[in-house]
Amino acid sequence: MTEDNFISCVKRNKDRLYLIAFSYMGRQFDAEDAVQIVFLKLWKSETEFEDEVHIDKWLTKVCINECKRTLKYALSRFSTPLEEEYAYPVFDNHSDNDLYTAVKSLKKNERLVIHLFYYEDMSVKEISDLLGIKENAVKTRLHRARKSLKEILGEEWLSE
Repeated sequence: MTEDNFISCVKRNKDRLYLIAFSYMGRQFDAEDAVQIVFLKLWKSETEFEDEVHIDKWLTKVCINECKRTLKYALSRFSTPLEEEYAYPVFDNHSDNDLYTAVKSLKKNERLVIHLFYYEDMSVKEISDLLGIKENAVKTRLHRARKSLKEILGEEWLSE
């Protein structure tokens, strides 16, 4: 991969991968670290990519695997620095902030499928393949996440 192709790929994918990592990790600094590692792996990779779509899918898989690896081996996940508690995005619309807070309160596996389904526009099959779980498991996680969001946000929110 040439340096220009790499830079183009980083610009195209950095925000998307950050959102995936943040939805998985739940912490800003961990998500940023994961994305940096993903791009480092891309730079060092000798994989021959067919096209941009192939690169993007590879990056998504590597990002999720890196998040899993980090969470599996990290021992410092029991405390959060105070400054990080205030590192939430700012929304113009109050309902967007409510939705963000509600999604963040979901279980990690539900938060991830919600993000991949709604924000990455991935199908249930694609999510299933990516996470290495059955399609029914993806559907169950989506159902539970939607139910939890409905309970948290209430009927009034859904009518806005």
